[in-house]
Amino acid sequence: VIHRLPMPNLRDELHSSGWSTGCSCSDTAAARRNKLILPCLISSRVYVVDVGSQCRAPRLCKTIEPVDIFWKCNKGYLAVAHSLPNGDVLIANSGDAAGNGKGGFIVLDGETFELKGNWENECEAPPTGYDFWYQPRHNVLISSAGVVPRRAGRGFDPDDLKKGVYGRRLNVWNLSCRSLTQCFDLGEDSLPLSVKFLHNPDAAEGYVSCALSGVVYRFYKENWAVEEAIRIPAKDVTGWIMPKMPAFTIDLVISMDDKFLYVSNWLHGDIRQYELSKHCKPRLVGQVFVGGHVLRGGPVTVCRDEELKCQPEPLVVKCKRVYGGPCKMQLSLDGKRLYVTNSFYSTWDKQFYPNMVKEGSVMLQIDVDTEKGGLCVNKNFLVDFGKEPHGPCLAHDIRFPSGDSTS
Repeated sequence: VIHRLPMPNLRDELHSSGWSTGCSCSDTAAARRNKLILPCLISSRVYVVDVGSQCRAPRLCKTIEPVDIFWKCNKGYLAVAHSLPNGDVLIANSGDAAGNGKGGFIVLDGETFELKGNWENECEAPPTGYDFWYQPRHNVLISSAGVVPRRAGRGFDPDDLKKGVYGRRLNVWNLSCRSLTQCFDLGEDSLPLSVKFLHNPDAAEGYVSCALSGVVYRFYKENWAVEEAIRIPAKDVTGWIMPKMPAFTIDLVISMDDKFLYVSNWLHGDIRQYELSKHCKPRLVGQVFVGGHVLRGGPVTVCRDEELKCQPEPLVVKCKRVYGGPCKMQLSLDGKRLYVTNSFYSTWDKQFYPNMVKEGSVMLQIDVDTEKGGLCVNKNFLVDFGKEPHGPCLAHDIRFPSGDSTS
């Protein structure tokens, strides 16, 4: 740890981050990563952090207060941020000011970071929202669903599956007109979260991971269609809140050469590497467990497992037992180092991984075989957020100033 930048407020829930005018812009001269945008999932604030003036000592340079977002946009509970082709910053939201489900986006000016207002027409806001990505050459933006904020803040309840608390739609937008053109209903047990296009700027396809169903769908341009690409089976268990433990796939990352796809499975505890030579049928080539609920010696017993013959051993790195499960990932540009953190959302962390909340989360490095495929935990690398001065802390999003695989 070379520097710490404390935020001025508590209970913001810094969940995701995004660069200001970045490598998504068509004008390469404007492509710079000197500001980091930090939207807050609970408080609905937006922080702008200067990482360009002193890259080893970032400083807070602007704060957009939630009251401005509530009044001007009737939006709140901010999730993922990306820079747009014109240099402005687009931030997805998952609710309105009262915490009811409401999708859509707010826009910040790319130079002044002043709040411009809503991106989409008010009548076209989806029921919920979370992540998004776009492909300018095909004039399309695709967004995922997320969860109704005020209900998610009380923790996961299996009874909510049929009550519309968990989003189930994948939305297709016309990027230039800012209009909703198609919607795909992925089922009541889906909860689509992470959305990624292939990096090839001509490619008209990508993937979305669905947390509760354990399914990764491929979307592609044929008047835009969706098909199942990967299905991770649930495990029959005892000692857990449900008799079946679903694959809770939170994050999805694609290597810069579009050769490999990585999926984090927060409840089961594994990271999976898929080879993408056949985009419609990704092939599993690597898997490593870095925590989770199905480890040997824990309170959960696996009664039936379609994939594993025995429960994995707990992970210890540099004498620290790793609790929690793999959540957010970031892949180096050469594809050889996959970094992962294990905090998803503070309320759900407390419910599912109380030991992680008590001991603090970690960041791990996974070494990647980029030739044949394969994953291995690097036992010489550990960032222990349990040792933070005002901790223990819960680490989530990761960014590389020199360029990362998710921007």
